[in-house]
Amino acid sequence: MGEHTHPGTPTADGVPPASPQREGSVAPEREIRPGSAWVGWIWFAGAMMILLGFFNIIEGIVALFSPRFYIVSPSGLLLFNLTGWGLVHLIIGILAVAAGAALFTGALWARITAVVLAGINAIAQLTFLSAHPVWATIVIALDVVVIWAVIAHGREVERAAW
Repeated sequence: MGEHTHPGTPTADGVPPASPQREGSVAPEREIRPGSAWVGWIWFAGAMMILLGFFNIIEGIVALFSPRFYIVSPSGLLLFNLTGWGLVHLIIGILAVAAGAALFTGALWARITAVVLAGINAIAQLTFLSAHPVWATIVIALDVVVIWAVIAHGREVERAAW
């Protein structure tokens, strides 16, 4: 049978094997892991940012070029007219696609931008809540999941091996 040694078990000469340590350090060296299973949440957030970005781009283009698609009350929309909100959605969409793609690299600026854009997008979706309540609610929920994933597990992707 083969001999197996376990940490702390004496070797053949009766001396337990030394723990791997850095020179001058008294603490055992910890194994460096390349991220954890939580990295998947960041990849999910990146994919959702890209998807939500494209959805916003489409919403913006529709608002700009097909204003009859949306039902607007006689009092109008919050703060801007439909053209203004179309431009807002278009800009948010383009920035979200860029930030979502950069989330895969673990860049700090991408994580900050993703959280800010997802928050702004959730607020912007409130303007479309009366026109498309189910759609706006789904997008707001996805924005909240993206914010949670990036805030809770953003650093994990920095350590992930590519």
